[in-house]
Amino acid sequence: MPGGVASTRGGNSPEEDRTPRTILLIVENMVCGACMGTIERALRKVPGVEAARASLSTRRVSVTYDEDTTEPLQLIEALDQEGYRAAESVGSADEAANARADDLLRRLGVAGFAQANVMLLSVAVWAGIASDMDASAKGLFHWLSGLIAMPAIAYSGQPFFQSALAALKARRLNMDVPISLGIILATAMSVYQSYRGTEQVYFDAAITLTFFLLIGRYLDEYMRVRARGAAENLIGLKALAANVIGENGAVRRVQARELTPGMRVQVATGERIPVDGRIVSGSTEIDTSLITGESVPRAASDGETVHAGTVNLGGVIIVEATATDENTLLAEIARMVQAAEQGRGRYVRLADRAARQYAPAVHLLGALTLIGWMIAGAGFERSLTYAIAVLIITCPCALALAVPAVQVAAASRLFAKGVIVKAPDGLERLSEVDTIVFDKTGTLTRGEPSLSNADQIDDPTLAAAASLAVASRHPYSRAVVRTARERGLSFAAAEGTVEEPGSGLRCDAPDGAELRLGSAAWVGVEGSDGAQAPSSSLWFRDGSATPVAFRFQDELRSDAAALVGDLRKAGFKVCLLSGDREEAVRDAAAACGIDDWSAEVRPAGKIERLKQLKAEGHQVLMVGDGLNDAPALAEAHASLSPSTAADVSQIASDAVFQGEALEPVAEALRVARSSQRMAIENFGISLAYNAVFVPLAVAGYVTPLLAAVAMSLSSIAVTANALRLRSRRLTLTSEATPMWTLDGSSTK
Repeated sequence: MPGGVASTRGGNSPEEDRTPRTILLIVENMVCGACMGTIERALRKVPGVEAARASLSTRRVSVTYDEDTTEPLQLIEALDQEGYRAAESVGSADEAANARADDLLRRLGVAGFAQANVMLLSVAVWAGIASDMDASAKGLFHWLSGLIAMPAIAYSGQPFFQSALAALKARRLNMDVPISLGIILATAMSVYQSYRGTEQVYFDAAITLTFFLLIGRYLDEYMRVRARGAAENLIGLKALAANVIGENGAVRRVQARELTPGMRVQVATGERIPVDGRIVSGSTEIDTSLITGESVPRAASDGETVHAGTVNLGGVIIVEATATDENTLLAEIARMVQAAEQGRGRYVRLADRAARQYAPAVHLLGALTLIGWMIAGAGFERSLTYAIAVLIITCPCALALAVPAVQVAAASRLFAKGVIVKAPDGLERLSEVDTIVFDKTGTLTRGEPSLSNADQIDDPTLAAAASLAVASRHPYSRAVVRTARERGLSFAAAEGTVEEPGSGLRCDAPDGAELRLGSAAWVGVEGSDGAQAPSSSLWFRDGSATPVAFRFQDELRSDAAALVGDLRKAGFKVCLLSGDREEAVRDAAAACGIDDWSAEVRPAGKIERLKQLKAEGHQVLMVGDGLNDAPALAEAHASLSPSTAADVSQIASDAVFQGEALEPVAEALRVARSSQRMAIENFGISLAYNAVFVPLAVAGYVTPLLAAVAMSLSSIAVTANALRLRSRRLTLTSEATPMWTLDGSSTK
């Protein structure tokens, strides 16, 4: 073509035929609105990016870009330059779940707005405020209520209507069938009675019922979304890209998911290792806390096995990949979390078990009421009114509130004590446990090394060591600096400090002497034979002076031993499972009085131990904080995590406790036990309510309006009983309150 311009179909340019691609990026450390703006601006600066929109609630960014101009790795690197760690989201099911939760929230908002306005109109009619109204004015109020309620019910009630329709198409019943039937019949009869000009109109009951049922449905879906997102968000913990060394020695940067066994990867100091493999060149220290939970770095050199997600703290190393991105230990942990969460999702609560038999009973009773009164000659309209009253009065509000009302009161009390309950059935499962399994690092202990022999180190030595340590991010160096500052010492970063990877720090003092802080061999301790002796120590030397040892330990939480003692006195079996070294775990177990302990346990091993305890008839509470604990937290019958835990561990657990003390663990158990007793009391109240009012409704002594009032009173009674839990004095016991099924067998 003249001028070298290529022809296009239909006269369109290639740019017009090009379809932009949209992807979702998970941004791990997006925490505020300012982060959103920074992230969006950074992405829009990338050539080829057409749009970028961040969501703070999900920590994700939707990016639309031209595939011919840029690629996902460039987008990720652009965020990395701004200090944000990102990865490409791979789950579409999670997006669908978020969409369902958002849809329920919109319907809940509509129902709440309509319910508030209908109740305002109802007050004028039913509470006597407008007792002097003539019939036409009352009729107007009824129609206004209907105009507000009917569109809101038609929109907000769709989740129940669709569920009920699906159940009927499958020739079965669920709790949404009587709920839908009651709402529809109450609304239809209200329209009919408004047309006739009578006072028996109950639009308020229909929309209020819809509103409160939507609250429960939304909270349930929201918690499911949080659980499903736990495993996917693990992707934010692994390396996103890798520097691959080619056959000619050239280094090229590729995405971690493109790595295959045999490839050689260069890992710089401070970088996460992108793949499972073995070190073929270099020596370093590896932060393995992500996998093992151990806070002390591990020395690694040629031939050592390393795992994706761990951090290289020392010098540059070359790692030969032995697995693909999908087969790393980190990926396996993600799969274990998913599998355990799916297993937990099959847990059936008592209210759900009761509902399976409650639903057909309600329909049968309503049908018998309609038929019975028609046979008695009451006529269709009167008979239908009585049947609607039966459906409304037997509405499972009190039954549905029996457990949630107690959970709200229990959650409120626990929140005041620093415990946040996340799982809808978490308290039920907590009440059933008889065995407590603790992780060590970050759970029984503080989770960070501290200088254990600080009282043996004088101020000048500690200050000099801190002036070197401040230049390093090694956990031991941070502990030295922290101790010096706590002692109130004044020191500044030593000029000319050099860090020798895998060895230590050195600098020249003003008097010409060399200062060194590091391993025994690096400092020159006699008889160290080139090794760091002991493994949990640093050494400091000022010129030719005698080296000074800095010893470290991960201290127990202040009340760890007392808590374990209280649990054992109450009759609980207490175990300790840790990925840490045997010596450290043995010392911690002895200090706390725990006889059953295991060390160097990987995530799969923890799950196997939990399954073994379950096979022995135990109901296990897992208390842990690390990524390596996440699968066990999800697998256990119930689980708790400290607020300092990894995000994925907090999401996988039933509750999170705050503060340095472990007392909230005992409080959670006390409240859980009491909450289950109160839940059973509430079921009794619900059954008593039905035993009194249902026969009256069947006998025709209860109008639909009175049925709605009685239904509300039963809910108030259940709630009032639950509120007593907030101020009661509770005791710790391992005797679980049995939650009985309808066939008489215990759930324990």
